[in-house]
Amino acid sequence: MNATSLKETHFHFPGEIDVYKGKVRDVHSLNDERIVIVASDRISAFDHILPKGIPYKGQVLNQIAEHFLKATSDIVPNWLLACPDPNVSVGIKCDAIRVEMVIRGYLAGHSAREYKAGKRMLCGVPLPEGMKENDRFPEPIITPATKEEEGHDMDISREEIIERNIVPQELYEQLEAYTRALFQRGTEMAEKQGLILVDTKYEFGLHDGKVYLIDEIHTPDSSRYFYLDTYQELQEKGLPQKQLSKEFVREWLIEHGFQGLEGQQMPEMPDSFVQEVSERYIELYEQITGKSFEKTDNSKISERIQHRMEAYLNETSLQNH
Repeated sequence: MNATSLKETHFHFPGEIDVYKGKVRDVHSLNDERIVIVASDRISAFDHILPKGIPYKGQVLNQIAEHFLKATSDIVPNWLLACPDPNVSVGIKCDAIRVEMVIRGYLAGHSAREYKAGKRMLCGVPLPEGMKENDRFPEPIITPATKEEEGHDMDISREEIIERNIVPQELYEQLEAYTRALFQRGTEMAEKQGLILVDTKYEFGLHDGKVYLIDEIHTPDSSRYFYLDTYQELQEKGLPQKQLSKEFVREWLIEHGFQGLEGQQMPEMPDSFVQEVSERYIELYEQITGKSFEKTDNSKISERIQHRMEAYLNETSLQNH
């Protein structure tokens, strides 16, 4: 494989005051209220980072997020200022609102598991009787989750958010309106690509008292997509839906005896599988955006990013002063 992947990152950018390394992304805070987010080629499943990086994965996720942030900026202002490198986004540092806005158009994933367990109320939202997995809801439902510092995010109801004053009522209603409008736009854009946007999550933040959309949106890591042309037939036959997500990586790990449980050994990923995952991510990009993917020269990926970011930050800080 000629393309190298960006797995370990040791960047230090001009004006940097802090860095946070997540499972996939590194967030560098600058001294001028901007943040630099580097999308690495790390891949995680079952809360574990896999041993090998996936060439072009960071570029795919970064450019899908850029595509949708630009396509929705008329609905709600967002944090993104520029993408000086295919793996990097620079934006406005916002104070994250501690609620994740999850919106679901279909009974899939977590909601399907809860429904199967007999629950007919999810985050304070009643669920209709007689549904089967992957059926469409009469209208999309919002099932928020709390953003936890440690551990898993927790389901929470609208009423509880307002009652506990996690978010004031007026602000929460604004987030709901933005969430519905973004999901509607995402649904229309997916349909043009022969896809169904099943469910997704949005995160918001505040900057100078104004709400901004933050993080990534409508990427296969934060959203579930089905294929439109086979949806109806598969539902009628009671068969699983064909999905556009990183589910295939989880399936490979399960086949090789790994689900992140104690005592389980992470399987060694052969280069052929790494190559396949890389190709699938590129396919995801093209399917979701309708654009053809242009591979950036990844032979010296760390040097490329450092060089481009220094040039960009030096130039933009001159403009600011």
